[in-house]
Amino acid sequence: MAEQKNWGVIAEFENPARLLEAMTKLTDDGYKDVESWSPFPIHGMDDAMKLSGSKVPWFTLTGAISGMSLAAWLQWWTGSVDYPVVIGGKPLFTWEYAVPVFFELTVLLSAICTFISIFVLNKLPMPSHPLDNVPMFRRVTDDAFFLSIESSDPLYDTEKSQTVLAELGGTNITLVEE
Repeated sequence: MAEQKNWGVIAEFENPARLLEAMTKLTDDGYKDVESWSPFPIHGMDDAMKLSGSKVPWFTLTGAISGMSLAAWLQWWTGSVDYPVVIGGKPLFTWEYAVPVFFELTVLLSAICTFISIFVLNKLPMPSHPLDNVPMFRRVTDDAFFLSIESSDPLYDTEKSQTVLAELGGTNITLVEE
Protein backbone atom coordinates (compact mmCIF):
# COMPACT_ATOMS: atom_id res chain seq x y z
CA MET A 1 0.00 0.00 0.00
CA ALA A 2 1.29 3.48 -0.85
CA GLU A 3 2.40 5.76 1.93
CA GLN A 4 -0.05 8.54 2.74
CA LYS A 5 1.25 12.09 2.44
CA ASN A 6 0.59 14.64 5.15
CA TRP A 7 -1.68 17.44 3.83
CA GLY A 8 -1.75 19.50 7.02
CA VAL A 9 -3.54 20.05 10.31
CA ILE A 10 -7.08 21.26 10.99
CA ALA A 11 -8.68 22.52 14.21
CA GLU A 12 -12.22 23.48 15.15
CA PHE A 13 -13.02 26.77 16.89
CA GLU A 14 -16.08 27.54 18.98
CA ASN A 15 -17.18 30.75 17.24
CA PRO A 16 -16.22 33.19 14.46
CA ALA A 17 -14.52 35.60 16.87
CA ARG A 18 -12.13 32.91 18.13
CA LEU A 19 -11.44 31.83 14.55
CA LEU A 20 -10.65 35.41 13.53
CA GLU A 21 -8.38 35.84 16.57
CA ALA A 22 -6.51 32.63 15.78
CA MET A 23 -6.09 33.52 12.12
CA THR A 24 -4.74 36.97 13.01
CA LYS A 25 -2.21 35.44 15.42
CA LEU A 26 -1.07 32.79 12.91
CA THR A 27 -0.53 35.24 10.05
CA ASP A 28 1.23 37.68 12.40
CA ASP A 29 3.56 34.82 13.36
CA GLY A 30 4.43 34.33 9.68
CA TYR A 31 2.22 31.44 8.55
CA LYS A 32 1.24 31.75 4.88
CA ASP A 33 -0.64 28.59 3.82
CA VAL A 34 -3.49 28.87 6.29
CA GLU A 35 -7.19 28.77 5.50
CA SER A 36 -10.35 29.51 7.44
CA TRP A 37 -13.49 27.46 6.89
CA SER A 38 -16.86 28.84 7.94
CA PRO A 39 -20.55 28.45 7.03
CA PHE A 40 -20.73 32.20 6.32
CA PRO A 41 -18.34 35.08 5.55
CA ILE A 42 -16.60 36.54 8.58
CA HIS A 43 -16.06 40.30 8.53
CA GLY A 44 -12.34 41.09 8.75
CA MET A 45 -11.10 37.62 7.79
CA ASP A 46 -9.57 38.82 4.50
CA ASP A 47 -7.49 41.37 6.41
CA ALA A 48 -6.55 38.80 9.05
CA MET A 49 -5.38 36.39 6.35
CA LYS A 50 -3.46 39.21 4.63
CA LEU A 51 -4.98 38.31 1.28
CA SER A 52 -3.95 40.30 -1.76
CA GLY A 53 -6.48 41.54 -4.27
CA SER A 54 -8.01 39.24 -6.84
CA LYS A 55 -6.30 38.71 -10.19
CA VAL A 56 -9.61 38.03 -11.98
CA PRO A 57 -10.29 41.70 -12.93
CA TRP A 58 -6.97 41.81 -14.80
CA PHE A 59 -7.99 38.79 -16.87
CA THR A 60 -11.37 40.43 -17.50
CA LEU A 61 -9.67 43.64 -18.62
CA THR A 62 -7.37 41.65 -20.91
CA GLY A 63 -10.44 39.99 -22.46
CA ALA A 64 -12.18 43.35 -22.89
CA ILE A 65 -9.19 44.96 -24.59
CA SER A 66 -8.71 41.90 -26.80
CA GLY A 67 -12.41 41.89 -27.75
CA MET A 68 -12.43 45.59 -28.59
CA SER A 69 -9.23 45.24 -30.64
CA LEU A 70 -10.47 42.15 -32.46
CA ALA A 71 -13.78 43.86 -33.23
CA ALA A 72 -12.06 46.98 -34.58
CA TRP A 73 -9.69 44.92 -36.73
CA LEU A 74 -12.52 42.67 -37.96
CA GLN A 75 -14.74 45.59 -38.95
CA TRP A 76 -11.89 47.48 -40.62
CA TRP A 77 -10.53 44.44 -42.48
CA THR A 78 -13.97 43.30 -43.65
CA GLY A 79 -15.08 46.76 -44.85
CA SER A 80 -11.80 48.13 -46.19
CA VAL A 81 -9.68 45.18 -47.33
CA ASP A 82 -11.67 42.00 -47.88
CA TYR A 83 -14.86 43.43 -49.37
CA PRO A 84 -14.56 47.16 -50.03
CA VAL A 85 -17.83 48.60 -51.28
CA VAL A 86 -18.18 52.33 -51.80
CA ILE A 87 -21.79 53.34 -51.18
CA GLY A 88 -22.74 56.94 -51.92
CA GLY A 89 -19.15 58.18 -51.48
CA LYS A 90 -18.99 57.14 -47.84
CA PRO A 91 -15.66 56.00 -46.35
CA LEU A 92 -14.89 52.29 -46.28
CA PHE A 93 -14.59 52.29 -42.48
CA THR A 94 -16.04 54.49 -39.75
CA TRP A 95 -16.30 53.56 -36.09
CA GLU A 96 -19.97 54.56 -35.71
CA TYR A 97 -21.48 51.59 -37.54
CA ALA A 98 -19.06 49.21 -35.79
CA VAL A 99 -20.11 50.11 -32.19
CA PRO A 100 -22.51 47.16 -31.76
CA VAL A 101 -19.79 44.72 -32.83
CA PHE A 102 -17.27 46.48 -30.52
CA PHE A 103 -19.68 46.11 -27.62
CA GLU A 104 -20.59 42.49 -28.33
CA LEU A 105 -17.03 41.21 -28.74
CA THR A 106 -15.82 43.20 -25.72
CA VAL A 107 -18.50 41.66 -23.50
CA LEU A 108 -18.08 38.18 -24.98
CA LEU A 109 -14.30 37.98 -24.56
CA SER A 110 -14.48 39.59 -21.10
CA ALA A 111 -16.93 36.93 -19.98
CA ILE A 112 -14.90 34.08 -21.48
CA CYS A 113 -11.65 35.31 -19.90
CA THR A 114 -13.37 35.78 -16.54
CA PHE A 115 -14.84 32.29 -16.62
CA ILE A 116 -11.57 30.63 -17.61
CA SER A 117 -9.50 32.62 -15.10
CA ILE A 118 -11.81 31.67 -12.23
CA PHE A 119 -11.43 28.00 -13.09
CA VAL A 120 -7.65 28.22 -13.52
CA LEU A 121 -6.93 30.38 -10.45
CA ASN A 122 -9.16 28.22 -8.21
CA LYS A 123 -7.64 25.01 -9.61
CA LEU A 124 -11.03 23.71 -10.69
CA PRO A 125 -12.41 21.21 -11.18
CA MET A 126 -11.25 19.54 -7.97
CA PRO A 127 -13.25 16.30 -7.66
CA SER A 128 -12.10 15.72 -4.08
CA HIS A 129 -10.15 17.50 -1.37
CA PRO A 130 -8.19 15.93 1.49
CA LEU A 131 -10.60 17.54 3.98
CA ASP A 132 -13.45 15.51 2.47
CA ASN A 133 -12.05 12.52 4.40
CA VAL A 134 -12.28 14.26 7.80
CA PRO A 135 -15.69 13.38 9.33
CA MET A 136 -15.95 16.45 11.60
CA PHE A 137 -15.34 18.76 8.62
CA ARG A 138 -18.78 17.92 7.22
CA ARG A 139 -20.26 20.33 9.78
CA VAL A 140 -18.52 23.31 8.16
CA THR A 141 -21.60 24.12 6.08
CA ASP A 142 -23.88 24.05 9.14
CA ASP A 143 -22.40 25.39 12.36
CA ALA A 144 -18.66 24.70 12.67
CA PHE A 145 -15.62 26.95 12.25
CA PHE A 146 -12.28 25.49 11.20
CA LEU A 147 -8.74 26.66 10.60
CA SER A 148 -6.21 24.63 8.64
CA ILE A 149 -2.46 24.88 8.21
CA GLU A 150 -1.17 23.17 5.09
CA SER A 151 2.07 21.20 5.07
CA SER A 152 3.32 23.39 2.20
CA ASP A 153 3.69 26.30 4.66
CA PRO A 154 7.37 27.16 5.30
CA LEU A 155 6.76 27.23 9.08
CA TYR A 156 4.83 23.95 9.12
CA ASP A 157 5.91 21.27 11.55
CA THR A 158 3.34 18.62 12.46
CA GLU A 159 3.89 18.70 16.23
CA LYS A 160 4.46 22.46 16.45
CA SER A 161 1.41 23.26 14.31
CA GLN A 162 -0.83 21.08 16.46
CA THR A 163 0.52 22.75 19.61
CA VAL A 164 0.04 26.25 18.18
CA LEU A 165 -3.57 25.49 17.21
CA ALA A 166 -4.26 24.11 20.70
CA GLU A 167 -2.77 27.23 22.31
CA LEU A 168 -5.00 29.41 20.13
CA GLY A 169 -8.12 27.64 21.41
CA GLY A 170 -8.57 25.02 18.72
CA THR A 171 -10.30 21.77 19.57
CA ASN A 172 -10.59 18.46 17.71
CA ILE A 173 -7.15 19.02 16.20
CA THR A 174 -6.73 16.47 13.43
CA LEU A 175 -3.81 15.52 11.18
CA VAL A 176 -5.09 15.41 7.60
CA GLU A 177 -3.64 12.90 5.13
CA GLU A 178 -3.88 13.21 1.35
